Amino acid sequence: MRALGELRTGTGPLPAAARRAVRTTLAACTGFYLFLYGLGQPISATYALFGAVSLAGLSRIPGTGRQRAAVMVRLLPVACVLVTLGTFLAVRTWSAVLGMAVIGFCVAFSAAAGPRPAGAAAGLQLLYILPSFPPYAPHTLDERLGGTLTGLLLLILAEAWVLPDPRVATYAERAAGSVAEAARCAAALERPPYFLSDSAADRARAATEALRPSRVPEAERPAGPGLRERALAHTGLVARTLLSRLRNLPPPAAGREPRRAGLDLLGAVRASATASSTLLRDGRRPVADSTELLRLRARNSRTPAELPESRRRQAALLEIADVAVALRTAAEIAVEGRGAHPEGDAADRFWYVRQNTVQLWWHRIAAHTGPRSVYFQNAVRIALALAVARTVAGIDSLPHGFWAMLAVISLTRTTAVQTRGTVRTALIGTSLGALAAGTVLALTGGQTLVYAIVLPPLMLFTFTVGPVKGVGWAQALFTLVVAVVFAQLSAVTWQLAEVRFLDVTIGSAIGMVCGILAWPRGAHDELGRAVAGLLRACADDVESTAAVATASRGLAQAPEDAEDAEHRVRVTLVMAESAYAQYQSETQRPAGPGQDWQATVMTGHHVLWGAGRVLGSVDGTPLERSEAAQLGDYAARVAAGLRRAAVVVDAPHKTRGAARSGDTRPGGTGTPGAPGAAGSGVPAAPVPAAAEAAPPDAGPVYFATTAWLDSLAADLRTIESGHAAAAPHGPV
Repeated sequence: MRALGELRTGTGPLPAAARRAVRTTLAACTGFYLFLYGLGQPISATYALFGAVSLAGLSRIPGTGRQRAAVMVRLLPVACVLVTLGTFLAVRTWSAVLGMAVIGFCVAFSAAAGPRPAGAAAGLQLLYILPSFPPYAPHTLDERLGGTLTGLLLLILAEAWVLPDPRVATYAERAAGSVAEAARCAAALERPPYFLSDSAADRARAATEALRPSRVPEAERPAGPGLRERALAHTGLVARTLLSRLRNLPPPAAGREPRRAGLDLLGAVRASATASSTLLRDGRRPVADSTELLRLRARNSRTPAELPESRRRQAALLEIADVAVALRTAAEIAVEGRGAHPEGDAADRFWYVRQNTVQLWWHRIAAHTGPRSVYFQNAVRIALALAVARTVAGIDSLPHGFWAMLAVISLTRTTAVQTRGTVRTALIGTSLGALAAGTVLALTGGQTLVYAIVLPPLMLFTFTVGPVKGVGWAQALFTLVVAVVFAQLSAVTWQLAEVRFLDVTIGSAIGMVCGILAWPRGAHDELGRAVAGLLRACADDVESTAAVATASRGLAQAPEDAEDAEHRVRVTLVMAESAYAQYQSETQRPAGPGQDWQATVMTGHHVLWGAGRVLGSVDGTPLERSEAAQLGDYAARVAAGLRRAAVVVDAPHKTRGAARSGDTRPGGTGTPGAPGAAGSGVPAAPVPAAAEAAPPDAGPVYFATTAWLDSLAADLRTIESGHAAAAPHGPV
């Protein structure tokens, strides 16, 4: 019944796969038949078919058909370069292997640029692999390029115009909806009882969750290095922060009405959020800007409230105002690009506005150039496997050796466990497909007309069922497809199916060996390391920011060590987020509740965001000694909690390393068990207690810093609850 409903509505995996199968079959078969039977050019026919299959069947470019078509248009020059390089480097085995290693790494590493380049990587690998095998025939380059371009152009037209996919909401539209909900929350907070009802808080929480990466279609996630994509990601983060701060706004002091200035500030926040939502939804800058919000914020900061409880609420309102201003700036950059001109502190917060496109790409590439990046690890793993497969194919003169390399890029996964499971299923499917293909070839003989008639419906069925049913079905059906294709290109026997199975087996074995040798646990270990490094950098940033806030003479700008600490948080946050993104795509062996990695990664954003607000509130007025001592002690306890959480997060990796070296002493690093569990040797991270009662004359800097540290203490409690869930025996 569910499948029938999906077919009626056009949504779901099966209808989507069917639409893509129609487009792939139409493009591939049109180009193949045009060149083979119309023009008598079998080389061009081969490249036309595999050109279309590479970016439609083998690649998984996310998005609608028109979004994929736009990506493919930009990839046309890359495809031509890869075919040309493969043609000329095929002159010797060693040159083809060297080219495979370098190009394989570069193409796989392009995944760092976002989900669309990552989805196209496998198909681009095939466009180099296909011409890199003998015969060495540079004189046929024009036929190869003509076939490739024809197949890709037909595919682009099919993706753009044949069976259009249902439209999905863009990230900007999702952010606009969440920001509109923030405006409704601000409006509710302007009225008695001056805090959100349970239903309003639930709606705010749902709007926050709607912007989580796991809830957003892959094609709509702003994950690229460009200016607008960075700004859109920043917009989502700020929108989530604004909703969270509105939801947790402290109520007025018991028995007292809130200050009129605070209510006016909430009204300005509501107006600014409404304007930001309109800007994101319609793409037009509203008439109102942030001038009124900035004026009211300045007035509130100059007139402190009387009671400490009211001053705590006032600090929270000032924080909300800062977030609303940042939201408007991020939305303007996301919509207008370099037409937006953030000034003052915003120019530092949105540093990427001052960078050109080349610099932004360089920042992204440089951040992932090293063995601690999962993108770098994946690129090394796939390049090593492809180079080995090309060497084996060249030395042993493996017939149809590119099938072995095709098996490498289609079956190798980011963990050895996943690769082993995939290969087992794929070999079963390939063996069944080879048996069926051998039977068809033996019974049909050289009846080319039969193969020409069978190919379109067979491709349609293959690319519809394969993506839905899994790798076993895909390999079985694709084995039949390649047998039918090559039977039309030259005279073949049933032994072609035997060669296909042999090549896939060799490619699978190479992929498994390389997966075991190169980071076999994928992102699982790297995520622990990256998050531990992030938490340690956060602890350093907390201490350096608190040192500025509590200095005997206030500073208008952060000192060099505070800037260095912030830079370390940004760098480690990039590594942690990329590792977490890959971790979500990997099949993990433990079942049930586990570590809340997203909550841990979000702590890094909260540290950066809050540190900027605290440093911005420092106006040169020194704190009283008691205030400085209280804040310094609270910051030290939060920093200690972050460092302890880092030890807990990184403990499983160190435990395995010590176990391999034989250190399994009780309480040592080799003690088995989850952190925080009995027998783990690593107690759960202590959560710092809240600060003492506020001094009666405390100023804005005190409350801004305290509010920030309170939010980080709440983050630590969330992290601690994740440790307890991950522990098999509960916390100690």
